[in-house]
Amino acid sequence: MQLGFLHRHHPTAVAVLAFLAVLPCRAQAPSGQGSGSQPSRAQQVPLSGRQGANSVVTQQSAIGGGATSSADTINTSISAQGSYQSSVLDPGATGAPITLTLGEALRRALRFNLGSIDASNTLRQVRAERLAALSALRPDLSASLSYTDQKTDLQAIGLSANTVPAFGSLLPKVVGPYHYYDARGSASQSLFDRTALSNYREAKALEQASELSQKDARELVLLAVSGEYLRNLSEIALVRSQEAQVQYAQASYNQSLAQNRAGTKSRVDTQRSLVQLQTEQQRLSSDRADLAKEQLTLVRMLGLPLRTPISFTEALSFRAQTVAPLDDAIRQAEAQRPDLQASAAQLRAAEQALHASRAEHLPSATVSGYYGIEGVNPNAGNGIFSVAGNVNIPIFDGGRTRSDIEQATAVVDQRRAEYQDQQQAVELDVRNAYIDLEVATNQVKVADSNRGLALDTLKQSQDRFAEGVTDSVEVVQSSESLAAAERDYISSLYSHNVAKLSVARALGQLEQVAPSLLEVQ
Repeated sequence: MQLGFLHRHHPTAVAVLAFLAVLPCRAQAPSGQGSGSQPSRAQQVPLSGRQGANSVVTQQSAIGGGATSSADTINTSISAQGSYQSSVLDPGATGAPITLTLGEALRRALRFNLGSIDASNTLRQVRAERLAALSALRPDLSASLSYTDQKTDLQAIGLSANTVPAFGSLLPKVVGPYHYYDARGSASQSLFDRTALSNYREAKALEQASELSQKDARELVLLAVSGEYLRNLSEIALVRSQEAQVQYAQASYNQSLAQNRAGTKSRVDTQRSLVQLQTEQQRLSSDRADLAKEQLTLVRMLGLPLRTPISFTEALSFRAQTVAPLDDAIRQAEAQRPDLQASAAQLRAAEQALHASRAEHLPSATVSGYYGIEGVNPNAGNGIFSVAGNVNIPIFDGGRTRSDIEQATAVVDQRRAEYQDQQQAVELDVRNAYIDLEVATNQVKVADSNRGLALDTLKQSQDRFAEGVTDSVEVVQSSESLAAAERDYISSLYSHNVAKLSVARALGQLEQVAPSLLEVQ
């Protein structure tokens, strides 16, 4: 009766009702409603928290007495590897000559050295990962606005005389065009998710570790550049010393040549003096080449064009340093070293990853919903809403949670072992740095005394040669001894300054100490 009435007065009414009955609901439920949202999974951290090939290390080598050294000495040097050897080019650099101080070199290094840039970008990435972990705990809000114009072929969706025999004659072939709009805001919020919470705490600990690693990277940049700067000053001192040796050898040769022409010295003495002169000239050429290469290395670390000529306002100097008692220094290093603190933060991150893995056994709860207005036009709309709660209860996951727990446990054990090892490494650094400083201080004093004695011996030999008391062999030997003593002194000055850097690095104070290392007090 009702369908007949509708058909007589509204021919398309039955067709529209049938169409709406089979159309899918336009109002989409929020994500997670109905089928349930996926449970959170623990974010695992890498097995090891240590850096790769990038490093800056202080090395010590023994040089035996011989042609280039007057005595057995211990030389300390700084070696940089990986990104600490490199830099990005300063966009304001023109390649014009530049005068450097150690403080200026360090300021440039912190801006342009690749080791510093790598650490900063790593920190940015870790901070982004921490924000991503935090987003799982925060509300998810969104809004949408849609307007639809539609015309529907009923036969195409299965409404025809064949599929609905009872009403087939009442159904038109096409419905529409018709239109509607939909404006709504949606929200979802995690109510309880222990795994997501532990993932956030893990990400926060990793961010702290990255911040400390960046601070440690700054110290390594300062150590690498300071060591290279001192190496340049050392090479400059060697060149100047060798220039003086060439002058001594030239004077001896001129003296021997004049005496040979006067008939008071043999040709053998003249030839021996000439060989010595040429040997010293060859050493000078080699020292200048070494200086040029060291300058290129320093320029490369500071973000300057390789063609940039550089000069220095400072020189190697000796200034005795008073240090704290060893036990106090070790305690200070354990409290201040950023690499040790970063290792502790890495351990905390691994422990949070283990908590997150274990929490995968626990239920999680979310709530979601939307509210909006829907209708044929904005003046004829109706309010719509939906609120849904969801509780996810893990029952059986095929061993996935057990796998995550085993993996996270292995990481915790590894990070704990690395932290304990780093504690020993910090103490070892302090003890070695103290030994190096003591040895270098004594070597400077001995080398300074030796070069004074060697210079006096050379002058006496030259006077004896001029008086005809001895031949050129004694002069050559005295000259070699002086050259070796000068090199020992320069090497000892370099080692002493490097040792002071090593002490500051071992104590975690390099950023405060390095810029004023060469300042005259």
